[in-house]
Amino acid sequence: MNDPKLLKILGNRDVLALAFGAMIGWGWVVTTGLWITGAGSLGAILAFVIGGILVIFVGLTYAELASAIPLAGGEHVYSYKAMGRGASFITTWAIILGYVSVVAFEAVALPTVFEYLIPNYSQGHLYTIAGWDVTITWAGVGILGSILVTCVNYRGIKLTTAINFIFTLLIIIAGVLLITGSSIGGSTENMKPLFDHGINGLLTVLIMTPFMFVGFDVIPQASEEINLPQKRIGQLLILSVIFAVVWYISIIFGVSRILTPEEMNASNLVTADAMAKAFGGSKLMANVLILGGIGGIITSWIGFYIGGSRAIYALANAGMLPKALGELHPKYKTPYKAILLIGVFSTLAPLMGRPALVWLVDSGGLGLVVSWFMVAVSFIILRKKAPTMKRPFKLRGGTKLGWIAMFMTLGITTLYMPGMPSALVWPYEWVIVFVWAALGVILYKISVHKYGKKYSDDHMKEELARVVEYEGAEELERKDA
Repeated sequence: MNDPKLLKILGNRDVLALAFGAMIGWGWVVTTGLWITGAGSLGAILAFVIGGILVIFVGLTYAELASAIPLAGGEHVYSYKAMGRGASFITTWAIILGYVSVVAFEAVALPTVFEYLIPNYSQGHLYTIAGWDVTITWAGVGILGSILVTCVNYRGIKLTTAINFIFTLLIIIAGVLLITGSSIGGSTENMKPLFDHGINGLLTVLIMTPFMFVGFDVIPQASEEINLPQKRIGQLLILSVIFAVVWYISIIFGVSRILTPEEMNASNLVTADAMAKAFGGSKLMANVLILGGIGGIITSWIGFYIGGSRAIYALANAGMLPKALGELHPKYKTPYKAILLIGVFSTLAPLMGRPALVWLVDSGGLGLVVSWFMVAVSFIILRKKAPTMKRPFKLRGGTKLGWIAMFMTLGITTLYMPGMPSALVWPYEWVIVFVWAALGVILYKISVHKYGKKYSDDHMKEELARVVEYEGAEELERKDA
């Protein structure tokens, strides 16, 4: 595994842009109108406040663990050290579902952008799925984009982070223009109804928030490629989460001030129309917003290729997935086979059509909160199990923050279950979850049978021994001598 090694080159700017760009993505461009019309302007803001609080608590547990155990795979190593092999696989496979869902989401989102930029470009009917017509040109744009992003990730972390930083700046410029223009040019009257569809509306938006905030956890996945003090890893992780919470709330506030609910319902792309109206009906400014959205697609796409491929890489090297997926490219030092595997999912996603946007958000969101729950549990266990472990970013309050994160993620998880107003949709969303779970069980069983449980345990102990330090360890060594 260690020859060749992942390149350790990411600095402050790279890490912050990687996490923030991954969290923001394209979702704010295409689904802001759904949030506002689904729960009302303040209802949508409240949903993101609640979701943001959840993510901050979860992020705090991640920040401590990421600074203490800076290994590729993040959740994989935290949960292994706390609960063992089986829990580690469940945690990591769940987060990979979230990452792959985002990657696939972006492949579906890209052709959606072209619908606004090039009206009627969708031609060549293939078939209809869930009432939506999939065409050759529509799916082709997503497939071509997926192939290009796969190639970028294949060629190495240095290229991906450089591209990621440029597009993150583009997102920020477009978003700031939208927030400023709509806040100044809009009115409070447009924000009515402040709350819509009662508690059902609030919950429906709330279950989308984990998917929108996912991205901070890309930082621990890339820990071995970060060239910074361990404490700084935790600091940057929390800073990226705070930035994202402020971003989403500001976007909802600005859009709801400039567009009426009727205008949102009639719009194909709410944020672009909000940008145009904020600047006197300027089509140019609408296109600036769309360019920012394309930037978001690229940053999110890149970020989750990095996160997903490193998680697969970590599982493969631990003998919990086929070992070939843990190979690094001799020249580019990337887990290229893991990247190509994700590329297959991404390239097939546009063939599911535009309805897949919502399916991927919801099913991927469930995978994310399950993984976050397991990380919170790992945090609590390790505070008890390894009290002397060196924690460069140590949280005050002991396990209390971990318990809060655990119960909040558990509460959010129940919202996806049958019988809840915001339950996953049968069959589409549950099929994605069940197929993913079945695939994981099959691959895990095959891999553990082939390489042996002892291989996994020995590998993980060796990896943890490389980076985990204990307070007072030197003194204990002297006493033993």
